[in-house]
Amino acid sequence: MTDLDALTQSLARNLRRWRQERGFTLEQLAARAGVSRGMIIQIEQARTNPSVGTTVKLADALGVTITALLDFETGPQVRLVPPEQQVRMWSTPSGSRSTLLVGAQAPGPLELWSWRLEPGDESASDPHLPGTSELLHVTTGTLTLVVDGTEYEVPAGSSAAFEGSVAHCYRNDGPEPVDMTLAVSVPPVG
Repeated sequence: MTDLDALTQSLARNLRRWRQERGFTLEQLAARAGVSRGMIIQIEQARTNPSVGTTVKLADALGVTITALLDFETGPQVRLVPPEQQVRMWSTPSGSRSTLLVGAQAPGPLELWSWRLEPGDESASDPHLPGTSELLHVTTGTLTLVVDGTEYEVPAGSSAAFEGSVAHCYRNDGPEPVDMTLAVSVPPVG
């Protein structure tokens, strides 16, 4: 079994588990997430590997982290995540990438990400649930952060905080790579 097969199986199992735990029908989850019922069925049957955007929408609608959808484990209060267990969620041929480093579920989903954007690359995000907050810190390069249509330059050493409930985009308009750390906090469902 490949890593992608294992990820697809884990997502199928955990999506079904969280949906049932929340008491959502397929139709209810589809309406909350803005994802078709057919897509949810395909994911739960491990017949497709959804996009990052679809996975984020489903996690937001369920009020869980992407980590919870990809691998749900209960265990000790301290959970170590070695590099080989971190999840690459997005990448481009030029080398841009986002990696989910670790996530937690208290009181709502909280995720810590490592991002790299090569010159000329960008990653756009649909709005998250109301009350979602994002924090980022740029370590190299200058990030162009676009929030609700307004552009902000965030140079190395600077940080930004914004509401993630509006359309937003991370873009590298500069000549060197942008490296940043991003934290996303989603309010609990219900």
